Amino acid sequence: MNTMMRNITVQLALSQYGDALIYGVDDRDDYVPGVQLKQMLFAWHEESFYGTELTISKADEVELVVLPAEQVIPFFASLRLLRHVGWSWQGDAQLLKRLAPLLAGMLENKQYAPSFSAYREGQLRWAWEEKRLAEAAEANWDDAAALHSLEGRSGFTEGLQAAFSAAVFQRYYGTDAEAGDLRSEFPLLFSASPSSAAGMDEDSWLMSIGWKADTAPFRPVLQLLEPDEELPHWRLQLLLQDKRDESALVPLRLTGDGEPHGLWPASWTEHVHERAAGWLSRLRDSLPEHIGRGADVLAEPLSDAVAWRFLTVDSRLLLEAGWQVLLPAWWEAASRRKPRLRAKISSGTAEGSRAQSLFGLDALVDFDWRISIGDADLSEAEFADLVARGERLVQFRGKWIPLDPALLAQIQRAMAGMDKSQGLSFQDVLQLHLLNSGADADAEEAEAQRAEEEAARVRLEVELNEHLVGIIGQLGQRSQWPKPEVPAGLHAELRSYQHEGYAWLVFLRRFGLGACLADDMGLGKTVQLISYLLHMKEQEAEAEASGAPVARRQTEPAGWPSLIICPTSVLGNWQKELQRFAPSLNVMLHYGSRRLDAGYFYGAASQADVVLTSYATAALDQELLKQFTWAAVCLDEAQNIKNAGTKQSAAVRSFPALHRIALTGTPIENRLSELWSIYDFITPGYLGTPKGFQDRFANAIEKERNAEKTADLQRLVKPFMLRRKKKDPAIQLDLPDKNEMKTYINLTAEQAALYDQNVNSLLERMQKLEGIERKGAILAALTSLKQLCDHPMLLTKEALPEPEAGGVLDTGALIERSAKLERLLAMVRELREENERCLIFTQYVGMGKMLQAVLQQELQEPVLYLNGSTPKSTRDRMIERFQAPALPAGEAASAAGYQPSDQPNVFILSLKAGGVGLNLTAANHVFHFDRWWNPAVENQATDRAYRMGQTRDVQVHKFISLGTLEEKIDEMLESKQQLSDDVISGSEGWITELSTDALKDLFTLRREWVG
Repeated sequence: MNTMMRNITVQLALSQYGDALIYGVDDRDDYVPGVQLKQMLFAWHEESFYGTELTISKADEVELVVLPAEQVIPFFASLRLLRHVGWSWQGDAQLLKRLAPLLAGMLENKQYAPSFSAYREGQLRWAWEEKRLAEAAEANWDDAAALHSLEGRSGFTEGLQAAFSAAVFQRYYGTDAEAGDLRSEFPLLFSASPSSAAGMDEDSWLMSIGWKADTAPFRPVLQLLEPDEELPHWRLQLLLQDKRDESALVPLRLTGDGEPHGLWPASWTEHVHERAAGWLSRLRDSLPEHIGRGADVLAEPLSDAVAWRFLTVDSRLLLEAGWQVLLPAWWEAASRRKPRLRAKISSGTAEGSRAQSLFGLDALVDFDWRISIGDADLSEAEFADLVARGERLVQFRGKWIPLDPALLAQIQRAMAGMDKSQGLSFQDVLQLHLLNSGADADAEEAEAQRAEEEAARVRLEVELNEHLVGIIGQLGQRSQWPKPEVPAGLHAELRSYQHEGYAWLVFLRRFGLGACLADDMGLGKTVQLISYLLHMKEQEAEAEASGAPVARRQTEPAGWPSLIICPTSVLGNWQKELQRFAPSLNVMLHYGSRRLDAGYFYGAASQADVVLTSYATAALDQELLKQFTWAAVCLDEAQNIKNAGTKQSAAVRSFPALHRIALTGTPIENRLSELWSIYDFITPGYLGTPKGFQDRFANAIEKERNAEKTADLQRLVKPFMLRRKKKDPAIQLDLPDKNEMKTYINLTAEQAALYDQNVNSLLERMQKLEGIERKGAILAALTSLKQLCDHPMLLTKEALPEPEAGGVLDTGALIERSAKLERLLAMVRELREENERCLIFTQYVGMGKMLQAVLQQELQEPVLYLNGSTPKSTRDRMIERFQAPALPAGEAASAAGYQPSDQPNVFILSLKAGGVGLNLTAANHVFHFDRWWNPAVENQATDRAYRMGQTRDVQVHKFISLGTLEEKIDEMLESKQQLSDDVISGSEGWITELSTDALKDLFTLRREWVG
């Protein structure tokens, strides 16, 4: 800065927008550089950060400092200047310096009003009150002279008005909390259109928006009158409403010259005559052209169509224009209450032969149409008669009914779309009842959330008869389920919730309604289903003994058994559980190379109570298995059909059955389409087509988190799903605690270098790839990076080193390359010292083999490893060995004659092969060596140990490589858990759909965590 400069003359110009363009001249008549001027002139100005935020503009080589309009008056009203500079002001700068304090005072005292001329042009600006400004200026001769000098200075005056308006916005509207006060106090100023000022002068307009007090003791009101005996047509009239008593209304007639006629209180006369001409002008400007005007304004009768338009459209426009409007008392309720179309179930339906006891969702029921419009309840014939009249406002039984043509057309289309002669299916009845009963309960909340076009739709409802009320009431209330006796042949004691689940299955079977038993892992879904199967066998035996017809033989005279389809990994478990709990059931295993072909299958199956097979075998033998109508088709781990398009899913859907049951602890793992797939098996068609379900529910719930659609889906699925959790108070399992902890581990330098290489390679490819190739590359990179977090050898494809002489494996070289492996070994050693046992889950066969080799070498004891290629017989022996009672430790074992090799205490499992259907409660530690993408899958694996029969606390250790996608994915897993608790749930965002920038953020290694 030039320290010799001491005197500066400031000059400025105001733009039409109120910005001040400031320049300075020094002692030598040179223009002061813009940067120097703003540093000195605004040295104490906090609002512009001491001038640094102000911009510099150039005009004819003169540098101008631009002061924004909203800061002009506040700055010049309270000038704080550097004392070592001599400041002088010329021209407009001098004038602004004189007027700014006056205008700032008006800002402080809120002596301003909205500009009427600007409002009529569609703008909102603020103007000072001329009278108050003149009064303030009179106190000082110089101020009065400055104000007088504004005359003839239209350009400066326009800029000053713009600066004043900007200051109002800044102080009371733009950033300050008082803006909200202005909006709530003067809503018409902010919401009404410029047309609302038509026909008004400034004072009338300020009164209409509430800015200026209206001293009249009344207000003008427009009223729509319905036809009556005296005047059989619709009409409008102008009223004067007493402000103190709104029920006091005085009719007023205006002639074409604006002369008012009526009987009002004498004290109102002066006000009426003052305002009558303004009312007439406003009426002519604001009333639509289709409302006729005779010599007396508003005297013309209105047609039915014009009255309808006034009710639905014109009245809202008049309200926006500032008029008070009174409509018939019945209109508000009638317009808010949308027409309802009801299918009234005939009184005898579901009790006669046609419904066959409602055996299945396809059972048909008879109904009659009922239509509710406003307060009127119409039969189909009465509705048709009213529609034929072609009127929009009709009287029916002494009540006015609005007949909206668009809604009438919807009702007629809905009625035409259902063949009344065929009746409604029980599925339709159930869906309509569930959705509408929920809508009634949540009407206020739903109304607030529903979009306008959704609210306009006709509600289709169902009115149940007494019989259906009882049936559907039982579906939704556990307390009303019949409780059959526990089957005599069951070799188990059912807990109360298990008895309830078994009873529920039997109850749904009675009506041919499918069931999804979705209890948490370990709550005994297997024993509940076995109880159900035994119940069927015993009921059949009783029926045969009494000579009554047997329900399951209605379709197949020979009587077919139930079919259980499960993953290959749990076939052995099902065999043992059936033998253990229900030895009286004749079980036939249909699996592997020894399964029977068609010729022998028929005879063997007809003698069985249960046929047991795997998903893969069911797909292979689809043509064979779909030849029969099974007593029941039961899916264990039903999430195996979550992808509806697979051959496996299509196969199990094709098997005819009198009843369908799905068992799963995770009815939704990733997407709502998985829930649809399970329900399309147990209740075919109930949730619509895949596309219809996606459009109606999945998109709204997964992408938009739509609470109303979530609630609708909950209501639909609830009757066919029974889901209990271990920690539910009603379960009372008294299970020990499950303690989950995360173990964070650094990468080694080798892992970090390989990690960076893979990420960089992927991001380079992302610039070139699109569509399916891009998704494939991302999925391949995900697998590579996760394998790398486990051990570099999984990525480099190196073979395990061969044991040295004496069969000793050099484990040191393997361990030092992976911090995860080193940490796992330390933790397993520690728990083995306490004679505790563990399960270790990994997704990768190579990692499982390495873990087995390293742990066997280091622990000097047998380590089991089960994966997808393990034969069934070997798998069963492994489980049996591991579940055997633990051997004594150390010297006690030797003294008892045990060898260390006799007992495995560490069990490594593939997450897919060992994550479901196994009971491994001998372990009380569970390690997730690498993370799966889905918390439900991980929890299933954990539940191999944390289930009924477990007596100790279970410790769950989840390994996470710091700085990698594992750490970031862990956060996704935490949030994903919320999904399964929502519907029962919703979905996760697919990583392959992420943008390249988002992928980079997800994959890129944080270097600070490299070991």
